Amino acid sequence: MLKKIIKDLNDLKAIDIKFIDIKNRSALGDFLLIVTGNSKRHINSIATKIIQNYKKKVISVEGLKSTEWVIVDFGDIILNIFKQDTREHYSLEKIWQSDLEDEKISFG
Repeated sequence: MLKKIIKDLNDLKAIDIKFIDIKNRSALGDFLLIVTGNSKRHINSIATKIIQNYKKKVISVEGLKSTEWVIVDFGDIILNIFKQDTREHYSLEKIWQSDLEDEKISFG
């Protein structure tokens, strides 16, 4: 399904498509898909078409009204569609691709 979604995102002219394998790092899902739209209308169009194409597999959708950052949750795949400045601000790629080991925290 990941490959099909990526193909659809390419067909919809999504910008800078990245996917990150998080299955061994988070219970949120297996993959994060991060893409950029060039306008609010483009973001809405991408999200709407993906939701239509995979409506039986979509668990939830957030941010469709604001279209600064739309999240489409498929369970094992989480699609994030950003405006460019919002994507830069939140830097999900940097957060999830970090190779930092977990730090041990002690109290006392």
